[in-house]
Amino acid sequence: MKKLIFILVSALLVLSACGKEATKENHEGQNDHTEHIENGDIQETTASADVLPTFLDNQSEDMKLVYQVSAKAHDVLKWMPCYCGCGDSAGHMSNFNCFVQEIKENGEVVWDDHGTRCAACLETAVMAINMTQQGKSLEEVRNAIDEAFKEGYAAPTDTPMPS
Repeated sequence: MKKLIFILVSALLVLSACGKEATKENHEGQNDHTEHIENGDIQETTASADVLPTFLDNQSEDMKLVYQVSAKAHDVLKWMPCYCGCGDSAGHMSNFNCFVQEIKENGEVVWDDHGTRCAACLETAVMAINMTQQGKSLEEVRNAIDEAFKEGYAAPTDTPMPS
């Protein structure tokens, strides 16, 4: 567990834009816009990736860290499929959508709570970010994800291969 935390903290530091510290309990700049989606997910909009959604308030620090890093790892996670069935149940296009529905042009983030209830989503994100930090190419990471989840999981999201 300590290794996972170290890897996630390292990834956060590397991926953090402008070095701005994100506070776990500070919701300043939050738009207080929460929506319950038909599939049961909760989506909440905040002013930026530095402001975590309130649905994470009662989650573990590890969970908050995965969300924080995932929001800043769009260029990695948009190429990684999710194998939990969320492509069919929630219309997700990649593992990124398990944590973030979209990042708007003005910087607002529409968070999705799907990842808080799904080990496959969390494992995929941690694996992808970890491998990227180790210097693996997006194609190598994608192939490893596909191999790791090819049996015993739902059909993957319709995620294109990295170019």
